[in-house]
Amino acid sequence: MSANSISGRASVIDGDTIEIRGERIRLASVDAPESRQTCLDAKGRAWRCGQQAALALSDKIGRSPIVCLSEGRDQYDRILGECSVSNVSLSAWLVKNGWAVPYSDRVSRHYPAARRAKGARRGIWAGIFQRPSGWRKQYQ
Repeated sequence: MSANSISGRASVIDGDTIEIRGERIRLASVDAPESRQTCLDAKGRAWRCGQQAALALSDKIGRSPIVCLSEGRDQYDRILGECSVSNVSLSAWLVKNGWAVPYSDRVSRHYPAARRAKGARRGIWAGIFQRPSGWRKQYQ
């Protein structure tokens, strides 16, 4: 383990933030709906997509150990990390399953997976949603 990595059991804070040993880690290069955010399903009914994204991440992680490589810190002093469970990138998994979108100011490595999730109508792509960054500007 290098000095710029952290590992251990994680607690899920929200759809793109975890905590390991008291350290908050924001998953790099993705943006998931906020915990209080709602989306509309295919029939136009509101559902708690932010809560569901967090639950999906929690289910994916389970009790497995997480390994995160730091990419620096964000404006809230959280570690920006590329984190994995059983050698599977959590950021990539969230995008692939429709629980997060690629972060707009980051590299485009997740765009192909996002297009596939949208085409398959997975997760938040099953209906209508506001991008998390737009929701934060409007409601926080």
